[in-house]
Amino acid sequence: MSDNKLVLVVDDDPDLVEAVSMKLEAEKYRVAKAYDGNEAWTRIKEERPDLIILDVMMPEKNGYMVCDELKKDPKYKDITVILLTAVGEAVPSTQYTHMDGKTALAEEFIPKPIDMDELMEIVRDYTG
Repeated sequence: MSDNKLVLVVDDDPDLVEAVSMKLEAEKYRVAKAYDGNEAWTRIKEERPDLIILDVMMPEKNGYMVCDELKKDPKYKDITVILLTAVGEAVPSTQYTHMDGKTALAEEFIPKPIDMDELMEIVRDYTG
């Protein structure tokens, strides 16, 4: 079903990375993990994932920046990006804006806390 497609999970919350990774592995996906935007780029260059599940709010380099750089790079622009965003209710108190989200070229946005079933459905849709 998943043809052993590689999914990169990027979030600064190790528990979330583990939970999503276990769910993906249960569905026979290969999983790569990163815990910030810079590490995400290292993994992308090393392993070239088929799909990236990318948190927005991270230290070093946030998800919008990673997504933007990815989509502007001809070598990687066709990689599917699912952005995880908890910024909806936190926008007034953060440096993130809804405009960042609207200008980001991600294929999908999923609010946090994540609905795992919804996430897996979207992953299957894009990797099917």
